Amino acid sequence: MTGPDPLLDDVMAEVRGLFRAADLDDPALEARLLVSGLLDLEPAGLISRGRSPISSEDVERIRAAAARRVAGEPVYRILGWREFYGLRLGLSSGTLEPRPDTEVLVDAVLPILRQFVGEGRKPHILDLGTGTGAICLALLHECPDASGFGTDISADALATAKANAEANGLGGRFVALESDWFSQVRGRFDVIVSNPPYIPSADIACLDREVRDHDPLAALDGGSDGLDPYRIIANQAAQHLCEDGFVGVEFGWDQLAAVRSIFEATGFVAQHAMRDYGGRDRALIFALKPGYSGE
Repeated sequence: MTGPDPLLDDVMAEVRGLFRAADLDDPALEARLLVSGLLDLEPAGLISRGRSPISSEDVERIRAAAARRVAGEPVYRILGWREFYGLRLGLSSGTLEPRPDTEVLVDAVLPILRQFVGEGRKPHILDLGTGTGAICLALLHECPDASGFGTDISADALATAKANAEANGLGGRFVALESDWFSQVRGRFDVIVSNPPYIPSADIACLDREVRDHDPLAALDGGSDGLDPYRIIANQAAQHLCEDGFVGVEFGWDQLAAVRSIFEATGFVAQHAMRDYGGRDRALIFALKPGYSGE
């Protein structure tokens, strides 16, 4: 005979214990995220349902997922999705896991889009290296008058971005385009955004294993100094930007001065800088210098 189904509180305690023994940074938080995600519960639901039994099938799913986490796989990779700016975005092997710090770039660009809408325009966005589609889809969700293209060199990433657009009701305003930066891009855009790879090649091996072993290398490696993608974007963006358009980029915490210098050397002027939730420099907004079109 089998015993009664275990209580959710008991399973949570088991997962916390496993994570504590594995010396994870925050065992309680990671246990809540993993179990609530697997059971499709809000974190508060773990408390309200704590004395409720859960099925043996769910117990086995939770134990299998906990073992993957102990082995080094990130929680959101195990779940297969992560929330970004209020949207649930599916992940795949070809996509970077979107982090909360990237939301500050969305925060910086939204007022620009809304200003364009106030002027009677329907802004057009280009998201270079779109990955899951996170930045562009968040902007489209918050600005219903906008439309956008998301480019990537990974067919897997583009399929994921397209699926995320459809799942969030944005498929009619989002186009996924396979392109090596601007190579297949045509036309001009009101806003160009990007969270490009910015880790120096030699530093990849030193990253946390959750990043190094699970985020795609192409979304991490920014060349010898981590700045190669910014040089490409800065050198070509003006040819695809409306005269009064803006470029917004994310970068590493110590790269603000270098990224600013790269763009200012190619006809741009910095308009606004943003810090992330940890108080570190994280994003810059650029506009073209008056009279400069990139032609």
